[in-house]
Formats: sequence, structure tokens, C-alpha cells
Amino acid sequence: MPAEVLRLDGREVATYVWQPEAPASSSPRPFLHPVRTLAGRTVTDAVPDSHPHQFGIGVAYPDIDGVNFWGGRTFVAGHGPAWLDNHGSQRHERWERRGGGELAHSLRWLGPDERVLLRERRVIGCEPVSDSVWALSVRSRLANVTDRPLEVRSPAAKGRVGAGYGGFFWRGPAVSGATVLSPAGPGAEPVHGCSAEWVAVAGADWTMVFVPGDADTARDRWFVRARDYLGVCSSAAWDEPLVLQPGEEIARHVVTLVADGVLNAESAAKLVAESERGATGHGLPGADRPVPGGTPGLHSRPVI
Repeated sequence: MPAEVLRLDGREVATYVWQPEAPASSSPRPFLHPVRTLAGRTVTDAVPDSHPHQFGIGVAYPDIDGVNFWGGRTFVAGHGPAWLDNHGSQRHERWERRGGGELAHSLRWLGPDERVLLRERRVIGCEPVSDSVWALSVRSRLANVTDRPLEVRSPAAKGRVGAGYGGFFWRGPAVSGATVLSPAGPGAEPVHGCSAEWVAVAGADWTMVFVPGDADTARDRWFVRARDYLGVCSSAAWDEPLVLQPGEEIARHVVTLVADGVLNAESAAKLVAESERGATGHGLPGADRPVPGGTPGLHSRPVI
């Protein structure tokens, strides 16, 4: 599969698969995997047996205008999860930049009938923070390029309580005894479904700290799974539909601090504070330009 490798000081820290090979039922899309700490520990999983439609780190939505861009079954109100022939795909359109620790490209989001519903500009960057931490930045500007409104819905918006996922998503490696931390307290439950300045997940010898990279993303709620698998999603549409008018866009930015070793709540909060003061310098030049078909300053809003 065609891929680009992100490196820091000669070390491979992430592989971006931009032309994936996956069945239509998995909603094929670009993804980052493997993602590694500076010491080489893998902190993502892809195509696990339990959820073969989950791929490392990427951007995915379970329902946009009835099209499943998440993969797997679709939640149907009053029925539950069901297999439908409604899977979409994300396809690379053109590169803007690749090299120097940054990847920028445009993508088309197509429905099962091959019609383009959305176009996205995605910028991925990496840079060192310390001898044991690096920052992964993922920016996405997803624009409605049709002539009609597009409704964005999570399963929670259709009645599946707590399943408010859709947007930036990390699938963690298969480990036991992982710890979830956030300003809301220890464990997944206090932060699941809430906004928070950061969410951290720690394994035996690594920690991932997820941080909203802008004000719009900071208002989104976190979907956090730690019971049967590790997953973190910054949800752009939790339990209410969002509507994108023609030309409007969803613009989001998530920064992930990838650390060797196990951080506690205090050390994670300190790392985030230093990041917010600019100590990590994870902002990427030119990342806020609109995608083709998008209008600057417009974002999705709840259906009233």
C-alpha cells in the first residue's frame, strides 16, 4: 500500500497509508499506522479482529447524509446495528506538501455511488518535544461540495446512548491494564461524553495525551473506550445532528503527545500546559487555509 513515513532525527515515528487496501465494508480511508514512540514502541492498532474497520489514527464519521464513512455496521434507530450497502470511501486527490516532517493533501469523500459529497484538506505534522516525547498534529477541514445540506450524525444522535463518536479517532494497541486520565479524574467514565482540556491513555511503557488544537475542537466532547479495546475520538457531533450547508465545513485540529514511559495526571497536565505556552511549537504553517469548495469561518451547526 502506498505510504509516507514521518521521521524525527532519523527515527520512523509514523507511517501514513494514503492509498489503503480495504474492503468496501470497512469504508477505505487513509490512516496512520504504525505510530511509535521515540523508543520505537507501537501505540496504534489496525484491522483488529474485533473491529476490522478501525485503522490506527484517522478521520472518520459513521453517518454523513446516510453514508457510512466509519466502516462496519450502521446503527439504525429502533433496530440497532445493521449491515447496509451504504459504505463510503476517502480517496487521495493531490499532494500539497510531503517532507520535512509534514504531509498535506486533499481528499474526496465519495458515497457508494461514487459521487463526491465532501472534499477535505488534511495536514499531518510531527516534531520533537523532548528526548522522550513528540507531537503529532492532525488538522482536517471537511467541506460540503454538494448543492444540498448534509446531515452529520453519530449513533448517539439516533438513540444509541453513549455512542457519540465521529471525527478524529485513535485505535490503541491491544494491551491490558491501560490507564485513562483527564482533568475530570481517573478512568474513562468521568470524561466520556464531556469536553476536557486533555485526555491521556497510558500503557505499560507509553502514554498518549490528546489535546484540542483550537477553540472549535475544544468544544467537542470526547468518546473514550477502555473496556474491551482502547479508543479515543474527538467527536464533532455527539448526540445531536450537525448540518453542513453547501460550501460549509467542519474544521478540527487534534494534537497528540506521544510519550515513552507512564505519565500520571500531574505530569500529563504539565506537559499539556507547556504545549499551550508554545513550548512544543506544534502549530503548522499554512494549515488553516480552506479546502476547495469550503468557505473560511463557516462550521457545522446543530439542526434546530
